[in-house]
Amino acid sequence: MRFIGNKERLVDWIHNIIQEKELEGNIFFDFFSGTSNVGKHFKSKDYQIISSDLLYFSFVLQNAYLVNNKKPLFEKLLNSIEASSNLLFSDNFDLVIEYLNKTPLVKGFIYQNYTPDGTSHLEKPRMYFISENAQKIDAIRLKIEEWKTKKLITKNEYFILLACLIECVPFFSNILGVYAAFKKDWDVRALKPLKLKRIQLIESNKKHFAYNKSSMELLQSHKYDIIYLDPPYNQRQYAPNYHILETIAKYDNPEIKGVSGMRNYDNQKSDFCNKIRALNSLEEIVKSNNYKYIVLSYNNEGIMPQEKILEIMEKQGSVEIVEYDYLRFKSNNNGLSKTKKYIKEQLYILKNKA
Repeated sequence: MRFIGNKERLVDWIHNIIQEKELEGNIFFDFFSGTSNVGKHFKSKDYQIISSDLLYFSFVLQNAYLVNNKKPLFEKLLNSIEASSNLLFSDNFDLVIEYLNKTPLVKGFIYQNYTPDGTSHLEKPRMYFISENAQKIDAIRLKIEEWKTKKLITKNEYFILLACLIECVPFFSNILGVYAAFKKDWDVRALKPLKLKRIQLIESNKKHFAYNKSSMELLQSHKYDIIYLDPPYNQRQYAPNYHILETIAKYDNPEIKGVSGMRNYDNQKSDFCNKIRALNSLEEIVKSNNYKYIVLSYNNEGIMPQEKILEIMEKQGSVEIVEYDYLRFKSNNNGLSKTKKYIKEQLYILKNKA
């Protein structure tokens, strides 16, 4: 998934640094889970993962990838649906995905609010999806909810199917990378017929935990070996950039407004998008003293100055910084920095003296 600050291309480097610096223990707190890519990687390396995020669609991904440890069987569901005969030799997961791909189209909330046809009454009709793809999103989302209501799928199966849909949608969205705005002309990817695909799951024998709340509330909830922090680097909040994914995940028919059809996100604002509040929150995390190590992913253009980060961390233990030249995310390529192709990704490693 295209996601601001996504560490998918850096997670191997992060893991290698953690090994190189001999950070002991395997209880890993992914403080800003986002797409769960960091949590997924460390789960695959046999860590126990605790993760949280203010965004509900992130909570869906966390449950599918991290909390779930087994391949879904959909045993109860398959007794109630007719599977496609040409997939008799596939596993149950494939059969369910194929069934969802053939679900009759529905003109639901996404069609009514995020397509030109559904919003033709607006001065500027919204062009997030072509009509057929929006109807397919609605149909699949409603069918998954119906199965949950009828108790035909387990909690894990519910989150897995929702994650399949959430992971799929960005590949058929008429956006530059985030949902704060739609393109004025149709992107080629947005014109392709939407097709749901299964996600890759990770088996594990450890119990993992996912939360949909401020991670600040979890500082004393578990004993942590490593607290991994990957906060926003600038003043732009994440919630408005992914409001449609949030609405698809919740499917709660929210009140929306503006050209982009934004849902309210007052309860999903991160303190790390404000310099003073970010530093105060970082200090609170450092002082929580319920960990062996803190690993902070940041960069040389973040709103928290390096000297302030070090000042806070060095009160609690020894700190080391490791840097990596990293290709800039396109939506951040603006202002005085627009000519800079690379930024320095930084890892602050705090070893707790306690």
